[in-house]
Amino acid sequence: MKITVFAAGESRLRQAIGGPALFLFILGDVLGAGVYALVGKIAGEAGGAVWVPLLVALGFAMLTAASYAELVTKYPRAGGAAVFAERAFGKPLLSFPVGFCMLAAGVTSAAGLSLAFAGDYLSAFIDTPAVPTALVFLCVVALLNARGIKESLGANTVMTVIEVSGLLFVVVLAARYLLSGQGEPARVLAFAPGVSPAIAVLGAALIAFYSFVGFEVSANVAEEVKDVRRNYPRALFGALLTAGLVYVGVGMAATAVLTPAALSESSAPLLDVVRATGYAVPDWLFAAVALVAVANGALLTMIMSSRLAYGMADEGLLPSALTRVLPERRTPWLAIIVTTLLAMALTVTGTLRALAETVVLLLLFVFMSTNVAVLVLRKDKVAAPHFRTPTILPYLAIGSCLVLLSQQSAGTWLRAALLMGLGAMLYGLGRWQHRRR
Repeated sequence: MKITVFAAGESRLRQAIGGPALFLFILGDVLGAGVYALVGKIAGEAGGAVWVPLLVALGFAMLTAASYAELVTKYPRAGGAAVFAERAFGKPLLSFPVGFCMLAAGVTSAAGLSLAFAGDYLSAFIDTPAVPTALVFLCVVALLNARGIKESLGANTVMTVIEVSGLLFVVVLAARYLLSGQGEPARVLAFAPGVSPAIAVLGAALIAFYSFVGFEVSANVAEEVKDVRRNYPRALFGALLTAGLVYVGVGMAATAVLTPAALSESSAPLLDVVRATGYAVPDWLFAAVALVAVANGALLTMIMSSRLAYGMADEGLLPSALTRVLPERRTPWLAIIVTTLLAMALTVTGTLRALAETVVLLLLFVFMSTNVAVLVLRKDKVAAPHFRTPTILPYLAIGSCLVLLSQQSAGTWLRAALLMGLGAMLYGLGRWQHRRR
């Protein structure tokens, strides 16, 4: 067997992600499948002014993203939030729950996306049983993940372009519809009747925030990014702003064409918007775009989960076997297998809605920790130049996370607790191995 020796401080992972690829990586994960369903839910809360809560949610996301930009450029290693917590708190009992929350959120999100892939959109092409199809889908994602980060991001580039094109297509069709004298553009300035605009916007922003979740995934591939201190902040903020502009355009287009009531009652609001314009666009076309969006989100999430498991094992927080990499591909093959098996288990035991709610709860704890860590680590000086966020922003981000946490249900808390119980067992095994070494 060929053994490769790495110099001190050198990464065992291949640095194959350039600035444009990283931008598309983040954009593809943020512009996930959620926007195809969430526009209607936001309209039900806020009325026609869907773009206002979307901008508020973008502001919430940018607050925490600034903390990620500082920490990733300061400590560009695989592991993301887990590594930040370890450096900030210096205690595995505090840093492990943060890392495992991120890992559990990623795997849970992939499980939910596999069910979405195997659901109504796929039935437009072929009728197959949902759960077995979802399991096969996860296997295909794992194979692409194991092939290599460069190949995975190549697929992401194609899927992200398709995904964004589908959303822009909605905006263009709606614009043509409005220019022909149809629709009601004045609705984009109208809030839900009988409710204070401030309350309506806050309630809708809590839903809209889920549309921006995904940017944190990029922290876990920092070790594979070329010139990370230069490329990461540009790609992160650029992708979030781009996603925000696309969301605002889609939201305004949707409410100008259909009433908020019609949107809120639809399970496929963007497809209904396209139908309402009267243009001859086949249903299967939008189903195909939605499937690409779901597949893209699942691929990016599983890339993150496997790299995070690898990074945590390298820090002694998970069993050391998870650091095994393929000799030629240099991808963490055992971490990929384990995270895929966990996603499969979640797929057969949960519904799409329950899994999505669990993802949000787990990630809010991760965001809280990252925002605290960036303040604690200000005392740790590094020689290399890096991004630095204004001190007030992490405090504001912590406040936004507390507001969102207060909205979670008891059932969601229970599912998250069960996942963390599994994490505790793996942590015990990892620490036992670490002490033996």
